[in-house]
Amino acid sequence: MRLAFERHDAIVRSAIESHQGYVFSIGGDGFGAAFGRVSDSLSTVTPPQAALGSPRRPRGAEVEIRRVATGHNEEGKAVFVSDEMVTPVTLALLPGSEFHLLWGADSTVTFPGDGSRPEVKRYFPPVSGFRFGFFTIPPDGGAGAPADLDIEAALAQLEEKLPGLAEHLEPDNPGMHTTATIDYGVVLSGEADLELDNGAKVNLTAGDSYIQNGTRHRWSNKGDVPAVIAVTLIGANHSKVG
Repeated sequence: MRLAFERHDAIVRSAIESHQGYVFSIGGDGFGAAFGRVSDSLSTVTPPQAALGSPRRPRGAEVEIRRVATGHNEEGKAVFVSDEMVTPVTLALLPGSEFHLLWGADSTVTFPGDGSRPEVKRYFPPVSGFRFGFFTIPPDGGAGAPADLDIEAALAQLEEKLPGLAEHLEPDNPGMHTTATIDYGVVLSGEADLELDNGAKVNLTAGDSYIQNGTRHRWSNKGDVPAVIAVTLIGANHSKVG
């Protein structure tokens, strides 16, 4: 047990110090640390989990996300209307990728309302619509789609589960896509590379945010753990997207 604690302490301390943090207290398996930036503190979380083995995410396991929604009762008072776990959408065509479809609407919402989840028709929102969810990018170099995958069936599954997504993808440039949306995203864990035209890239780590203004792009993950990103998509007009 002593050796296990020593290993744990060494891994956590190394992660804190490598992100310019300062350890000011230790109690049991808990560390008190100070950081100059919030993003540094968030980036410290993933390496120890990967090194020690996180019980929250065994390799290959899907992660459910808790979703709490509010609304109004008949008297117009604010109330909690739902509290449930959301299972991600997974696809045979994209092993390791996950899409948590948490909320959205296809038009401007009017309040007060009962807080029920609006129905949406497609993965991406129309003008005046929005989407909120998480998406998970697996590390590059994974197993990929199996060699014997039924492509026709996999594409049908993609259209069934995420309607309209496939039509935005570029067959000759895997992963590249352009949407008529403004995307506001925050990396929650792991790291991801955001690539634009001409190979321009930026690496985003836990705590980093981005604003995607209808630009052509694709994602990759050169890390060794999945990258989880929370994103809100706002429907917009785009002269190059039908």
